[in-house]
Amino acid sequence: MNFLRGVMGGQSAGPQHTEAETIQKLCDRVASSTLLDDRRNAVRALKSLSKKYRLEVGIQAMEHLIHVLQTDRSDSEIIGYALDTLYNIISNDEEEEVEENSTRQSEDLGSQFTEIFIKQQENVTLLLSLLEEFDFHVRWPGVKLLTSLLKQLGPQVQQIILVSPMGVSRLMDLLADSREVIRNDGVLLLQALTRSNGAIQKIVAFENAFERLLDIISEEGNSDGGIVVEDCLILLQNLLKNNNSNQNFFKEGSYIQRMKPWFEVGDENSGWSAQKVTNLHLMLQLVRVLVSPTNPPGATSSCQKAMFQCGLLQQLCTILMATGVPADILTETINTVSEVIRGYQVNQDYFASVNAPSNPPRPAIVVLLMSMVNERQPFVLRCAVLYCFQCFLYKNQKGQGEIVSTLLPSTIDATGNSVSAGQLLCGGLFSTDSLSNWCAAVALAHALQENATQKEQLLRVQLATSIGNPPVSLLQQCTNILSQGSKIQTRVGLLMLLCTWLSSCPIAVTHFLHNSANVPFLTAQIAENLGEEEQLVQGLCALLLGISIYFNDNSLESYKKEKLKQLIEKRIGKENFIEKLGFISKHELYSRASQKPQPNFPSPEYMIFDHEFTKLVKELEGVITKAIYKSSEEDKKEEEVKKTLEQHDNIVTHYKNMIREQDLQLEELKQQVSTLKCQNEQLQTAVTQQVSQIQQHKDQYNLLKIQLGKDNQHQGSYSEGAQMNGVQPEEIGRLREEIEELKNNQELLQSKLTEKDSVIENLKSSQTSGTNEQSSAIVSARDSEQVAELKQELATLKSQLNSQSVEITKLQTEKQELLQKTEVFAKSVEVQGETQTVIATKTTDVEGRLSALLQETKELKNEIKALSEERTAIKEQLDSSNSTIAILQTEKDKLELEITDSKKEQDDLLVLLADQDQKILSLKNKLKDLGHPVEEEDELESGDQEDEDDESEDPGKDLDHI
Repeated sequence: MNFLRGVMGGQSAGPQHTEAETIQKLCDRVASSTLLDDRRNAVRALKSLSKKYRLEVGIQAMEHLIHVLQTDRSDSEIIGYALDTLYNIISNDEEEEVEENSTRQSEDLGSQFTEIFIKQQENVTLLLSLLEEFDFHVRWPGVKLLTSLLKQLGPQVQQIILVSPMGVSRLMDLLADSREVIRNDGVLLLQALTRSNGAIQKIVAFENAFERLLDIISEEGNSDGGIVVEDCLILLQNLLKNNNSNQNFFKEGSYIQRMKPWFEVGDENSGWSAQKVTNLHLMLQLVRVLVSPTNPPGATSSCQKAMFQCGLLQQLCTILMATGVPADILTETINTVSEVIRGYQVNQDYFASVNAPSNPPRPAIVVLLMSMVNERQPFVLRCAVLYCFQCFLYKNQKGQGEIVSTLLPSTIDATGNSVSAGQLLCGGLFSTDSLSNWCAAVALAHALQENATQKEQLLRVQLATSIGNPPVSLLQQCTNILSQGSKIQTRVGLLMLLCTWLSSCPIAVTHFLHNSANVPFLTAQIAENLGEEEQLVQGLCALLLGISIYFNDNSLESYKKEKLKQLIEKRIGKENFIEKLGFISKHELYSRASQKPQPNFPSPEYMIFDHEFTKLVKELEGVITKAIYKSSEEDKKEEEVKKTLEQHDNIVTHYKNMIREQDLQLEELKQQVSTLKCQNEQLQTAVTQQVSQIQQHKDQYNLLKIQLGKDNQHQGSYSEGAQMNGVQPEEIGRLREEIEELKNNQELLQSKLTEKDSVIENLKSSQTSGTNEQSSAIVSARDSEQVAELKQELATLKSQLNSQSVEITKLQTEKQELLQKTEVFAKSVEVQGETQTVIATKTTDVEGRLSALLQETKELKNEIKALSEERTAIKEQLDSSNSTIAILQTEKDKLELEITDSKKEQDDLLVLLADQDQKILSLKNKLKDLGHPVEEEDELESGDQEDEDDESEDPGKDLDHI
């Protein structure tokens, strides 16, 4: 502080201390002082002088200040002073009262100092590293300084930041700063950074900028927020405008859905501040950026789809139909809705269904058209409504048909209670306001654009001109107004409508030529030498006459193509005609209208051309020129070529249809192949699963065989098998005896049944049959038990056989091991005999061992042979037992069939016996009634029967009681 006072005191003490000397002393102190306090005080003094003496401080102190930033980073206070001083030098912030010349000088001075600062790229990198400091006195002046550098020389500073490692990421951290001043200035910094640089825009977008900016807008209150919301919206526009990658990222990140709350403007009495109008205007422009006609069609349609699905379009239509909305917001909302629905059928259909909150409700389209044809409405609003109507009809044949249908006689409301869109267009077409004429003509032309059906339908429209006169067609009325010499704007609009109507529609051309006054009027207009103002009308008349020639089907004899060409050659001249036709594309307003679909004009007199009409002129100008110069022979040849082309087209369409059918068949076959592949894969997986299961079962089976082989000894298993084989014949004999008994029982039953037939009175046969049934049941049960025992014995035999096979394999493996041992031993003996003669005495022992081993192997072979023979014998016995069991099973089945047959026969006999008992009973009753005595033997027999079977329920019991 003492140093600063001395400097300032010296400066005021006398004139010898000039500002330059003071600044020089301060710079020397910054450069040479060893104490940090002295350097800090010097930098503070330079800061105080930097605003007033910007040039001097900048020239002398910039290098020292940069050195301070490099060396004194540990002291935040001196860094803050240095950054503020550099900001004062570089920025062009001047007071409002400064003159223009000084302002220009300051701008040049700022750019020069900026160029000096960024000449060393390390300075910008140093500044970026300082922005990582959290200290407010470092970060905030650093943000302001970098923003000023970007404002002065934006592209150069952008390039340095782009190549700096993590340069953009460091700046993105500013949006997350809790201090609103730094956050807000960070938004301004990113605005300057992202301006006209697609690469930086992409990096900022992928650094989560959309999420952070939308959060800030939401925190600040959306459209009701302050200038921070405005800054965020401008930054969003920088990121999205003309950047297809960021637009796609914005859509896929579901950020369009977060835009809907922006347009919830509340009730009409909430008030519209200037900041709210600005915010909402920017929000609407941001929506238009996403659905701009200049964007790729696929990207635009996907954004339009998202806006409809999230309810954004519905919200915009609510503002459109609300009351109390400022005019500029209403105009921009109409333009926004226009581009949201343009060329997207779903949104166009929704817009057609929107009604205004009136009594009775009217369609929004009708309400907007009423504003368009009303000359008291603002010009920009009328242009916006026309654009909205054009976008509604763009590539919308359904909407075109609905508009034209409101003009047809069958659909006009006879009561006159409601006004249709067609009636409003006709009213505007023939009103006294030339702007209404032009707008209505262009709107009606868009209802016919690329739609031959509606062009033909519009020929049916009849207009009542005055009371008592017959109705006139709409086409005739348009030509009548043209001939009356109205204003240029009106005639241009009508000529554009007629050219659009007649192009690609030979029927409309025939209707036009049928009026004999039309062709002379056009030729007279083209042939006259009028002023520059009328040249455009002459060019449009030449275009209309050329359309009448090119699309003429020669159905009218007096106005065939050749005759019209001859008329042009005689009355106008071909060269003159082509020159007049060229007046259209040479007009200064033609190129302006061809750039954008939106009719954006500064004043009504500039409203001459329509965007879609400029496309039609480009398309027809060349072909009409060729048609005028063609001779009749060339026309004939062209017609022949057209016919051949049509034939070729028919052939091509035929083959296309065949190819489509083949494609469909191929698709079906591909689907079948894919299904078969799926089935094959499923079957293969099932087979692999089954193979694995089989392998598991085999492994389990082998483990069980090994366990059984370990538990059972070979001899025991053999003796048990022999014993069971010895028992088997006895069991078989017993089964045969039981079968014989069953046969005898069956014969007895049959004999008893025959006895029952001969002697009906003997009721005891039922008891014997009952006992026979019981005995047969016992026999069958016994038979089934014996068969089960046989099966069990067979299973034990099989297990024993498996154990024997395991033993055999074990013996074989042991044999192989012994053979290998003998071979190895023999080889070792041979090697020893060759190498060492000393061990010759031991050869006898080795030979003895070998002979013993050979003897053992022979014995083992014999044992294996015996075992194999035993195994084959056991197999034969097992096969024989299996065959006998099968025979017994078949015999058992036969016996069971016979038993069931005998049971059926017994049941039949019982039924017969019961019938005969009834007959006998009735006969006895008759005899008693006749007075004949009944024999006592019969009564005794019936009494005996009752004693023997008290619990029987058959008819004999009733007979005894009788």
